[in-house]
Amino acid sequence: MLEQFYKETKERMQKSVDSVISEMQTVRTGKASPHLLDHVRVEAYGSVMPLNQLATINAPEPRLLTVQAFDKSTVGDIVKAIHKADLGLNPAPDGNLIRLPIPALNEERRMELVKHCKTIAENGRVAVRNIRRDANDQLKQMEKNKELSEDQEADGHDEVQKMTDDMTKAIDEALEKKEKELMEV
Repeated sequence: MLEQFYKETKERMQKSVDSVISEMQTVRTGKASPHLLDHVRVEAYGSVMPLNQLATINAPEPRLLTVQAFDKSTVGDIVKAIHKADLGLNPAPDGNLIRLPIPALNEERRMELVKHCKTIAENGRVAVRNIRRDANDQLKQMEKNKELSEDQEADGHDEVQKMTDDMTKAIDEALEKKEKELMEV
């Protein structure tokens, strides 16, 4: 019973860490990465769709992204969506292909992006701590219902704390890596 409880708690915490990492991947560095456009939503065909369902995204050069629309009629919508996403990119349409030159980041913009990444990381840590709180409440309830002994409850709290520390460390490492990537010239 406890093994299943630990497994579910760890999975919930891991989802929070994965979410933080994937959100950090969308933060623009000086290098081109197709992940930059992961959160771009395009209004096309009467609905809102992720960009990657309407086009192929590539990084043929370190400072260039290309977006190859599957249907030429959606190019205008894609350009509009990229502008609306406020990524600081200037799309240049050319037939079905949209070129996105990645401008170099100035020091001020780098600092803003680092600050944004720190906010993402802190939100992830808060999510992990909330999961820890829920898990500890469940453990207390299980002990109260006589499903666990006091020792098992105490061990459970220790195990949940260990998971929390591991997940927080993973978030901190992801932040450190992204910060280093942003500050490289």
